[in-house]
Amino acid sequence: MSTNGFNEQKAEAFTEKMVDVLNYGSLALMTSIGHRTGLFDTMAELPPAPISQIAKAADLHERYVREWLGAMVTGRVIEYDPLTDTYHLPKEHAAALTRTAAPNNIAAFTQYIGLLGSVEDGIVESFRRGGGVPYAAFPRFQDVMAEDSGQSVLPALLDHILPLVPGLTEQLQQGIEVLDLGCGRGLALMLMAQTFPNSRFTGYDFSENGVAAAQVEARQRGLTNIRFAVQDAALLDELERFDLITTFDAIHDQAKPAAVLRNIYRALKPDGVYLMQDIAGSSHVHHNLDHPIGPFLYTISTMHCMTVSLAYEGEGLGAMWGREKALEMLAEAGFTRVEVKELAHDIQNHYYINQK
Repeated sequence: MSTNGFNEQKAEAFTEKMVDVLNYGSLALMTSIGHRTGLFDTMAELPPAPISQIAKAADLHERYVREWLGAMVTGRVIEYDPLTDTYHLPKEHAAALTRTAAPNNIAAFTQYIGLLGSVEDGIVESFRRGGGVPYAAFPRFQDVMAEDSGQSVLPALLDHILPLVPGLTEQLQQGIEVLDLGCGRGLALMLMAQTFPNSRFTGYDFSENGVAAAQVEARQRGLTNIRFAVQDAALLDELERFDLITTFDAIHDQAKPAAVLRNIYRALKPDGVYLMQDIAGSSHVHHNLDHPIGPFLYTISTMHCMTVSLAYEGEGLGAMWGREKALEMLAEAGFTRVEVKELAHDIQNHYYINQK
């Protein structure tokens, strides 16, 4: 019933939605804990079991496991039998919560919620004063991104992503020069280096910790056709050196994305290809109303992608810059032959194939 323009049913429905937000937000934090402690992986291998057995199998303190299970049971994630006092993770739920379920393991992505919550004070201050929260304020971000990439990019890279460019796999087999800009810990690049030993690979990233970790890993794998270096992408000054340049969800994070795209164009050989993976979405918010993870992506944008850029006096492009803005900026950088492709398994990204 509506009284004086106030729709009581609408208000009640919205209140219920906000209660759901409170509960599901809490479940996201507890799901992250379940992932990080290995509880989901442990329970997936157990029959219905009491708390003591679960805690022992996971090598965790029983009191914490008990309270965590309370959240999981009331959240309808884990099933509880009061007659036998046992807890069970259904295989249908394990299919979205365990490491063996990757790339369908959603639990890994819930780590972003706690990570972003840790910088809330800085974000609130930035709302009031402007500026942003610097990259150094996110101590676990490299770890979470590496795991994210490990279960999303890596499984699809060889069989799905690279084949989006006709003939690229054959060129890599023959031997070409490849650059991955914003490489992080270099997992995607190392996979390519192992698979295509005749090609030469370079990884650049702004993070000294990320590059250092990549260098150690490359040495441990015995890779001799790859190198990593700390490099500000906005200051990249290489001319017609690379046959292929890739960026995986990296451009929207840049302080100066337009300069980075221009540098990429200049660094490509005349017939080179730039493969840009970036967030799927529209530049217009009303076109994102039905995006399956729209609120999640705008939240990550606000609390990481945009704010990190603004912290370095950048443009603050944000994760949801959208297809329209991406095509506009690519054209301004010099890319006039662009195809946008999608992969059926990937609801998060678009793949821009840019021919120089």
